[in-house]
Amino acid sequence: MASAGIGDSLEGFHAVRAACDAGRLIRIQVERSRADRTEYAALLDQARRKGVAVELVDDVRGQAATAAPQGVIAAARPIPFVELGEAVAATTPAAVVVLDHLEDPRNVGAIVRSMVAAGVHALVVPSRRSAPLGATAFKAAAGAFEHLRVVSINSAADATRRLHKMGVWLVGLDAGAERSLFGLDLLAEPVAVVIGAEGKGLSRLVSDLLDVTVSIPIVPEVESLNASVAASLAMFEISRVRAESRNHP
Repeated sequence: MASAGIGDSLEGFHAVRAACDAGRLIRIQVERSRADRTEYAALLDQARRKGVAVELVDDVRGQAATAAPQGVIAAARPIPFVELGEAVAATTPAAVVVLDHLEDPRNVGAIVRSMVAAGVHALVVPSRRSAPLGATAFKAAAGAFEHLRVVSINSAADATRRLHKMGVWLVGLDAGAERSLFGLDLLAEPVAVVIGAEGKGLSRLVSDLLDVTVSIPIVPEVESLNASVAASLAMFEISRVRAESRNHP
C-alpha cells in the first residue's frame, strides 16, 4: 500500500462508478464495445461532466490487475488513510474491524462490502504482511471503500493495544472458541472485531490481547467458514444486537 492512501488504480464497473460519484477519478478507459450500454454511457457522461479524461479503447484487459475488469479501468486520487481515533469515532458506539494479516485481497474486499452494508465504517489493516488494498480488493468491494475510514498501522497487535486504551472491547473470531458470536451482548458496546488470516486464524500475540474470542456455530461436517463469510456474519450480528438494544434499552 502506498503511504498516501488507497484506491488510485481501479477496475470493475461498480468500483469505478463509486469513485466517480465520490469525485476521485482522474482518467477512465472504457472498451468501445460497452460504451453504448446504458450504465456505461451514463458513467462516461458523468465522468466528462466532472472533467475526467475519457478514452475509448478496444480492450482494457492488458492493463488490468484482475481477470475480469468488466471493460473499464481508471486512475484516481487516492483515499487517504485516517488516524485510529478518527476511525473509532466513525460509528457510535464504536465498531471497528481489525484484520490480522489476511492475505487474499478478494476476501478483504468482500469484508469491506459487508461492513458498509451493516453500518460498520472503520477498518484497521497492518502495513506489513497483509493483502494489498489495490484494484482487486476495490473490485470485490463494489464501491464500498468509498464509504470507509481505513487505518494503516504497524501490526494488528499494535492496533489492539491502542484500541484497548481507547476503551474499545476486543472480540476475536476463532473457530475453536467455546463462546458463540450470536447473542453476544458485548457487541452493543464500543467494539473491535479481529479477523485472523485465511487458514491460520488469529496470531498468538493478538489472541493474548483480546477480551473474548467467539466462534460461529456450524455443523460438524464443515470445518470452518471463509474469513469473509465469518466477518459478514459478525458485522450483521453487531447491527442486530445494537438494533435490539435500542429497541429494548
